[in-house]
Amino acid sequence: MRSNADIVICGAGITGIAAAYHLAVRHGRRVLLVDERQPLTLTSDKGTQGYRNWWPGPDDTMLRLISRSIDLMEETARESGNAFRLNRRGYLFATANEAQATEMEATARQVSSYGMGPLRLHPGSEPYRPAPAEGFEDQPVGADLLRGDSLRRAFPYLAPETVAALHIRRAGCFNGIAFGQWMLTRALSNGAEFVHDAVVGVDHSGGRVNNVRLASGGVIETSQLVIAAGPALPNVARMLDLELPVVHELHAKVTLRDTRHAVPRHAPFLIWNDPVANRRGGAHLRPVDLTHGDELYLLWTYETDVQPYVWPPTFDAAYARIVLEGTAQIVPALAPYIAQVARDGAQVDGGYYCKTAENRPLVGPLPVEGAYVLGAVSGSGIMGAHGCAELVAAHVTGATLPDYAKWFLPSRYDDPAYRALIEQWGPLVGQL
Repeated sequence: MRSNADIVICGAGITGIAAAYHLAVRHGRRVLLVDERQPLTLTSDKGTQGYRNWWPGPDDTMLRLISRSIDLMEETARESGNAFRLNRRGYLFATANEAQATEMEATARQVSSYGMGPLRLHPGSEPYRPAPAEGFEDQPVGADLLRGDSLRRAFPYLAPETVAALHIRRAGCFNGIAFGQWMLTRALSNGAEFVHDAVVGVDHSGGRVNNVRLASGGVIETSQLVIAAGPALPNVARMLDLELPVVHELHAKVTLRDTRHAVPRHAPFLIWNDPVANRRGGAHLRPVDLTHGDELYLLWTYETDVQPYVWPPTFDAAYARIVLEGTAQIVPALAPYIAQVARDGAQVDGGYYCKTAENRPLVGPLPVEGAYVLGAVSGSGIMGAHGCAELVAAHVTGATLPDYAKWFLPSRYDDPAYRALIEQWGPLVGQL
């Protein structure tokens, strides 16, 4: 069977849905969204669903993109009656190391210069303002660096050896699935269609997109294709005879019932900056309301080996115990769960980070005319979906592009000077 569409989007994860929303709702285009899975069920529902305007560099590029995305999320929250519970509890980076505390302050001043907002010191000239448990309106931006009694009063559950904590204020969490479902509903009500099928080929004879072939035998006539296939991005790009500069890392998280109430339900997204047991720093945890209302998400990316994309993934049997050992450094009251998890196990899931060498998304036209990419959004997919989708929609429709758009083009790697910068930055740039 043959059909046609202005634009075909391959992939109904959060980025594909956001692209459908922008193209159908904001640009009035006739969009066909194709995925062999149900929407939002590959990697979009596996993350921790946090967001932040904390991007320590090497420049202001990512901060500007994600800040724009947060602007759009806040617009959507207002329009939807905050159907996805966007909050401003923040991200809290904690350390027991004075040298690390000094480095955190210096980094915060750097990110403030990029446009994050001011850095406030506590104790200092103004009182610390705690974040509310819900909502995002009328809250401070920038960051607060707390020490001494100010730190103890604000976050009494942190480890007693904690010497400083940096509270990022335009940050927090939300229900990413409800967010995606709201955008999908709006796109469908504005003429977009969802096709439950797999893309198996793209006719690009003559150097341009002509049609998209489906596993069911269907053919969709189109001149424009947006690849938003998540970790399957390289596979779809090869249908255009293209190799994209991306690799995969497997990232996991633990879901734990906090029946002991070790972590307050209003706590921010907590991150321990210090190494633990000879592993890199960055153990994370946050409260999340699931079936029982007492769950925590815990994660610690202490290994970043490149892996092939295989679905479903498998996880290290010791991961949950190791993550609890790391997060118990942040909140000691979590320590009793270590033996419980070692004995009984815990729920572990996750997905692949499909990432570029410098951990920046790929957004823009590909060498085949009419083909565009929206991918490699590792670590920023949920928070960056709105901003990246707005950007790819501008490319597709010929709308005005922001000046930062050039830094996300796939063609940026054609510049030897840019490739040399990537070597200087290292593989963990932009990754917490």
